[in-house]
Amino acid sequence: MLLDQKVILVIAVVALSLLVINLRHHSRLLVTEFQQLKLERDSMNIEWGKLLLEEGAWSQHQRIEVTAKTKLGMALPSRDQLVIVSDVFNDVRMNNTRMSERGKRR
Repeated sequence: MLLDQKVILVIAVVALSLLVINLRHHSRLLVTEFQQLKLERDSMNIEWGKLLLEEGAWSQHQRIEVTAKTKLGMALPSRDQLVIVSDVFNDVRMNNTRMSERGKRR
């Protein structure tokens, strides 16, 4: 009878040990998943903040446009009314760069 009790106790200890090992492994997996989810949450919070800033910028432009149209009677010009003004200094720099590149080739 004493031998039967010892065998039962050994089997119970082994079974409980395996259960503890399994629970520890599952716990570690859950902690890892939790940490990954926290990182994902933090990156989403950062993105949400950026989107809020962008929304604020866009709504401000829209408000200005609506105010310009309603209070000042302004409208977008048609293609015929558009005048493109070039950057004279930029054109001079581009020409100088091209000329210096030609001199290097020779």
